[in-house]
Amino acid sequence: QKACTIGGNIAENSGGPHTLAYGVTTNHVLGLEVVLPSGQVIHTGGRVLDCPGYDLTGLFVGSEGTLGIVTEATVRLMRLPEAVKTLLAIYDTVDAAADTVAEITASGITPAALEMMDQLTLNAVESHANAGYPRDAAAVLLIEVEGLKEQVEVQARQIAGVCSSRAARSVRVAQSETERQKLWSGRKNAFGALGRIAPSFYVQDGVIPRTRIAETMRFIHQVSERLGLQIANVFHAGDGNLHPNILYDARDREQTRRVVQAGAEILAFCISLGGSITGEHGVGMEKNELMPLLFTEEDLTVMGKLKSVFNPAGRFNPSKIFPTTKGCGEIRIPPQVTS
Repeated sequence: QKACTIGGNIAENSGGPHTLAYGVTTNHVLGLEVVLPSGQVIHTGGRVLDCPGYDLTGLFVGSEGTLGIVTEATVRLMRLPEAVKTLLAIYDTVDAAADTVAEITASGITPAALEMMDQLTLNAVESHANAGYPRDAAAVLLIEVEGLKEQVEVQARQIAGVCSSRAARSVRVAQSETERQKLWSGRKNAFGALGRIAPSFYVQDGVIPRTRIAETMRFIHQVSERLGLQIANVFHAGDGNLHPNILYDARDREQTRRVVQAGAEILAFCISLGGSITGEHGVGMEKNELMPLLFTEEDLTVMGKLKSVFNPAGRFNPSKIFPTTKGCGEIRIPPQVTS
């Protein structure tokens, strides 16, 4: 990516396109220096893999700034792979692309990245970045494998075979680093491209089992039709981390109300499938009222007590993560789980 902050990644326990193979931020943080609301400075973890005592590093990663301020991080560095292959699989139906995702992982191959984009996204990207994506495709999968050269060659052929067996119209394999970067440029510029076709867009961040992607894409389409909204999908399909982009005009209050409703319905649907309300963007204030759909009252009480140990006065990032009457949400729509 062109921009990235380690502190932001730690606060949200962020993932990304390569989460499927490498995990999320917490898998790469060995230790932290943290300033508590009291002014105390503490150190967690260290350079060894198995530090004694409680896993305070894991506690702070993903805490969204509610427990303390990270001022230093010790991270694990990974060796660059010997070889990389990038493929673009093109589909005439969203269902076929979605079914391929589960089929690839079921085959025993773990790609470094497995991204999905729908037609609305593809057309926005082509108008903006000219990445060579087919405008008439219903969806594409951007797939990357990396490792030892011989292994990568074999896995790329196997994945191409899986894609073809699941009704891919064609499978392109990047033949050079320039072509590979061009394929990725479309994915990396997707959000900026979508910003050019509507005054505003609202990005959601739900998580579902990857075997339920096709079903979820159909549900999102139904929400789009029923509420009269354009929803573009570009997301980390390999780990089921959705990013529906709801396009709208924030100056239109009624349309904005429908956008918030659509987002809440999509997240509630994710929960109904055994998923989550966030994969990497966090809960913040926007989603804290959805937390009771994921956790029991006892669960939330224990987490609240844990927060009060570090941040008893609630000075650090107040009203975030947990439901509260003190938050200042512009629009609140009660979520409903769709069966």
